Amino acid sequence: MRKLAFALALLAAPLAAPAFAAGLEITVEGEANGVIQIELFEDLAPQHVARLTELAAAGTYDGVVFHRVIDGFMAQTGDVEFGRIGGDMRLAGRGSSDLPDLPAEFSDAPFERGVIGMARSADPNSANSQFFIMFAPAPHLNGQYTVVGKVTEGLDVLDAIKRGRGPNGAVLGAPDLMETVKVID
Repeated sequence: MRKLAFALALLAAPLAAPAFAAGLEITVEGEANGVIQIELFEDLAPQHVARLTELAAAGTYDGVVFHRVIDGFMAQTGDVEFGRIGGDMRLAGRGSSDLPDLPAEFSDAPFERGVIGMARSADPNSANSQFFIMFAPAPHLNGQYTVVGKVTEGLDVLDAIKRGRGPNGAVLGAPDLMETVKVID
């Protein structure tokens, strides 16, 4: 009987993991230089994954900075409105795309190292283009933010991203940026 239960558990294990849709390949430039590859979880957050891939495919994320980086917590990027070199970096983090905000797609997926979550305001249904990548687990975010994927390669690049020293993790001086963001299979 134990062997049967073990065999059934092995068969069910692949079904328990989030389904792979597409992915993103982010080329980072600045203090960190290299590539971060992300697996996106379409089954957990189909609308958010569609938004990320739409913006990436259009080149909208290219040249966007990591504007909020808190050591031991996360690196935030994706402000396609105000988060570009040459703009007023004091506004970075307040913008979004010209597309409508998305309804929350919360799940049981935990916020662990390398997990990608959608940034939002106090309104759970306000995620748009900004996202963050976790440096470390943050269980207080579980069920409060939408999980969209995880880093599969390039954690060393993530760890090298310039940390913020300003209020609330704002990056002072020249922030690292997403030189290019491409959709991959």
